[in-house]
Amino acid sequence: MLAAWEGAAGSCAGSRAAKPAPAALSSLPSPPAADPRPRGRRGGARRSAGGAARRRGLAAAAAAASGGWRRAAMGTAAVHLLLLLGLLNAGPGGEGRKGWRRRGPAARERGEAAAAAAESFPLDFTAVEGNMDSFMAQVKSLAQSLYPCSAQALPHDLRLHLLHNASVTCNDGSPAGYYLKESKGSRRWLLFLEGGWYCFNRENCDTRYDTMRRLMSSREWPATRVGTGILSSQPEENPHWWNANMVFIPYCSSDVWSGASSKSEKNEYAFMGALIIQEVIKELVGKGLGAAKVLLLAGSSAGGTGVLLNVDRVAEQLEEMGYPGIQVRGLADSGWFLDNKQYRRTDCIDTITCAPTEAIRRGIRYWNGIVPERCKLQFKEGEEWNCFFGYKIYPTLRCPVFVVQWLFDEAQLTVDNVHLTGQPVQEGQWLYIQNLGRELRNTLKDVTASFAPACLSHEIITRNHWTDIQVKGTSLPRALHCWDRSLHESNKNGKAPLKGCPIHLIDSCPWPHCNPSCPTIRDQFTGQEMNVIQFLMHMGFDVQKMAQQQGLEPSKLLGMLSSGN
Repeated sequence: MLAAWEGAAGSCAGSRAAKPAPAALSSLPSPPAADPRPRGRRGGARRSAGGAARRRGLAAAAAAASGGWRRAAMGTAAVHLLLLLGLLNAGPGGEGRKGWRRRGPAARERGEAAAAAAESFPLDFTAVEGNMDSFMAQVKSLAQSLYPCSAQALPHDLRLHLLHNASVTCNDGSPAGYYLKESKGSRRWLLFLEGGWYCFNRENCDTRYDTMRRLMSSREWPATRVGTGILSSQPEENPHWWNANMVFIPYCSSDVWSGASSKSEKNEYAFMGALIIQEVIKELVGKGLGAAKVLLLAGSSAGGTGVLLNVDRVAEQLEEMGYPGIQVRGLADSGWFLDNKQYRRTDCIDTITCAPTEAIRRGIRYWNGIVPERCKLQFKEGEEWNCFFGYKIYPTLRCPVFVVQWLFDEAQLTVDNVHLTGQPVQEGQWLYIQNLGRELRNTLKDVTASFAPACLSHEIITRNHWTDIQVKGTSLPRALHCWDRSLHESNKNGKAPLKGCPIHLIDSCPWPHCNPSCPTIRDQFTGQEMNVIQFLMHMGFDVQKMAQQQGLEPSKLLGMLSSGN
């Protein structure tokens, strides 16, 4: 586990004053003085000391090699940490404890070879699941104390790599690319597809290029990015994926990651989203992806829909390249849109007002968009646009996918022409919003792994507050960890999902922000925070009428809303 800090080691001696040892280390005893007893009378003590003497000898050797007792104390603390991790690895069956028995040279060599080839995280964290965040923070603190220079040098940034194949481009013909932060020794890879709407004709693509150029061109991309949320390398922000190899793929194709057409005299813009993903996979295989155990293809908004469209294709590509053992999974955040009837129908003039069904129908022709073959076969020719909607493509997918979706998604409401401008909503709008939550909830009932809070928001997995949101007392990182464990267990011995580790989490309360862990709401005009009751009143919520419909006293309803029930 210390590899993340130790692997970044570089000499920084003399560049900074040495940090004082932490309290846990400074309280260690001084080096033992020479024993004054005659040699013969020390024999029994030596025999009774056994392995303890050998451990002190190792600590003393470490001190001699580094030139001081402080380093020996640090080494002792590292041993304590490794003992702790060893106990975690032991698990209920006690198999891990066998590794601590005395072994001969041949056994030690085999053990060291196995350890070198092993994944960074073969540990069972069941013993600390109740307080995982605190545990990971303590491990990080200890590692930084042991390796202060390495901790300072640890690269948190993802670095830009433009694709070597210059024919795979962004909309404007500039090279597509990706940001990468490698984690040597880890066999887990997380590839994230950025979101950002789309354009579906020459006019609104021109407007997009003028107003959101970074979503159509790589010419002004920064050299580095800092990962946040599930892309963070901080264990307290990202408790279960912090040590994975992180890849952020910027969205510059405006085609919901589905296009396969290059720029030409006839086509002013290139739409190559699906080809960009394929090309990134090819390059990453040479950077360590070929040795991966798990690849998680994640994305938010248009990137979330892109996950649904591409996850099986990525698995097939890796298999064709000779890597069938890599477990490919999907994580779709805020990309599960409905092809429902708009609240108020408008002409398809721009991206915002055009109904999603019509926008995708036009876009798939303009982009030369491609969809998975298994989904395509479910619909008539010319109706491939149906595969852009989660509840229609999900049953056709082979790879496991975890769906994260706000029940009252702001982007969904926008394309449905429900605009929350700060003015109280009309009764018709309020009923439409409630019905939207019901419809979305129904489409998720057969999704094995899902996390759907009753909140008014959009996107979550790359937000630094993503650990705060809960459904039925379970946070999103915890739910993802349970899903990871359930897939591991089912692959291993066909077990059902683990008890006490839920992966199907959908809020049942009927109003936006009836979940008390929802993101903070602010008044659009004053900027002040609003509680749930203030927010609902702000939207025109009629307490008396709603209480009557629910068969409750108004005061009881208000109390339920305040507590999030």
